[in-house]
Amino acid sequence: MWKELLPLGRAESGGYRRFAWTGPDQECRQWFRAQAASRGLAYEVDGNGNQWAWFGDKSAENAVVTGSHLDSVPDGGAFDGPLGVLSAFAAYDELHSRGTAFTRPFAIVNFCDEEGARFGLSCVGSRLMTGSLTAEGAHALRDADGTTLPRAMEAAGHDPAALGPDPERLARIGAFVELHIEQGRALAETDHPLAVASAIWPHGRWRFDFHGEANHAGTTRLEDRRDPMLTYANTVLAARKKARLAGALATFGKVAVEPNGVNAVPSLVRGWLDSRAPDEGTLASLVAEIERAAGERGGRDGVDVRVTRESATPLVEFDHALRDRMAALLGKDIPVLPTGAGHDAGILSASVPTAMLYVRNPTGVSHAPAESAEEDDCAAGVTALADVLEGLV
Repeated sequence: MWKELLPLGRAESGGYRRFAWTGPDQECRQWFRAQAASRGLAYEVDGNGNQWAWFGDKSAENAVVTGSHLDSVPDGGAFDGPLGVLSAFAAYDELHSRGTAFTRPFAIVNFCDEEGARFGLSCVGSRLMTGSLTAEGAHALRDADGTTLPRAMEAAGHDPAALGPDPERLARIGAFVELHIEQGRALAETDHPLAVASAIWPHGRWRFDFHGEANHAGTTRLEDRRDPMLTYANTVLAARKKARLAGALATFGKVAVEPNGVNAVPSLVRGWLDSRAPDEGTLASLVAEIERAAGERGGRDGVDVRVTRESATPLVEFDHALRDRMAALLGKDIPVLPTGAGHDAGILSASVPTAMLYVRNPTGVSHAPAESAEEDDCAAGVTALADVLEGLV
């Protein structure tokens, strides 16, 4: 499966550009459908574009579901998302080789647009299914070229007419287990290839618009400038310092400049803040401090600062009974770890008993080509996932 999937959407950087509803994403979706067909699984796409491969009665209740996503961030790694989907198919194969008797419906899912690389909102497919993203909200999403999400779906051959909450499907899911590459180094220096997830930190995205005045870079005196780039740069530094003091995370990872000329003082700098913290109070306080620092610096620079919250995800604690059951099954010494990364499992957790498994990442790097996992650790992940699923199905 790896050999078939690895070339799809690979960029010159060695990373991947599998953005939602683009050609590379469509190739990955075709791969998923082929995997389902090769196993005789019933394939379907829901109204929000999520792909499903079913064993058993898909209309029955209390289904056991596993999977992840196949899309990527710009120049992302090979494992974030795809490892969970491949491991789901491999665990299904393992269960059949064991002769496991399935007493509940079983499905493998590929949630669409988990990374939010194209339309700026993460976990679009699972948010739509659970209703945390409305159909109206989905119709308003646009990519950098101005293409709306429905238009992108239509261009890829999917009818967007059914976008929106899917409570009937959600009600049929009895448990969801997602396997994922570890995004960090908590396991890298241990003897443990796997960990069980405890919680996902609250996190969100905020757009900072720094409005200044365009002018000539070669003729405008420094003291006469209203340069939004200065305010932006100081805000980036302030965010790093305040996050460190708060024991949290803050990252400006995307920026747009107007008019974007080498010899021009910008009129507008727009930066996107990603911030995460152990609890919602710390997160709210951190973002408020960053906004305050931006405003204070903007006042000195003659720059107007406006902040818009684009998304927010509260603290997620995975189902305690399912988490503890997994930990007991996999060994009492298995690490139980929180994470700052968002996942479809986190979105589903408000509606469905949900749990996650992490596979060790020796580099600790994620969302970049250096993301990796050893073959033996991946195999251990498949076995562990099969063990967990066998106790559920």
